[in-house]
Amino acid sequence: MLFFDSPNPAPNPRRVRIFAAEKGVELPTRTISIPEREQKSDEYLKLNPRGQTPALQLDDGTVIAESVAIMRYLEAKHPEPPMFGTTPEEIAAIEMWSRRVEMVLMAPVGAVWVHTHPFTARIPIRMPEWGETNRPLVEAAFRFFDQSLEGREFLAADSFTSADILLLTTFDFAKFVGCGTPDDCTHLRDWHERVSARPSASA
Repeated sequence: MLFFDSPNPAPNPRRVRIFAAEKGVELPTRTISIPEREQKSDEYLKLNPRGQTPALQLDDGTVIAESVAIMRYLEAKHPEPPMFGTTPEEIAAIEMWSRRVEMVLMAPVGAVWVHTHPFTARIPIRMPEWGETNRPLVEAAFRFFDQSLEGREFLAADSFTSADILLLTTFDFAKFVGCGTPDDCTHLRDWHERVSARPSASA
């Protein structure tokens, strides 16, 4: 098994690193440099035609791409501690909050990243005005999660789950992109301080 990783600030590979650390799973790793566009090399495109990291190549040659799919695979292979829930209610809640992170927050953060950040300047068909219009959506999303975390230790369940991993990595990536959390989102910031103190957060 070989995990194709990219270092921070890439948020999606970090999801898998945190997840594996929570499971106590060591993943043999090959680093793919995004600045050097190694993810677009002919060799890597044979593994993942989308030209993105992360990817996980199994011993039989099967390749699993997309961060949550890799997390699901690791959950099935290493069910303890459970990170996607155990009861129908937990499973549904974690799925609900994970989708909200990706659709409500990560989507506008991604738009700001792709269309306004200097790092992505070489991407064709950039629309800076479109990127800028997404900044208020990012702020609104952060306020939504701030309200949702009032009185809660974790986002989706009584324990740390995959939904918290998605929100943590998106929170930190948004800060890198230049559209970080408003200062008055105290519930969200307190949550971030708690989950960032977990050893897995530095994986």
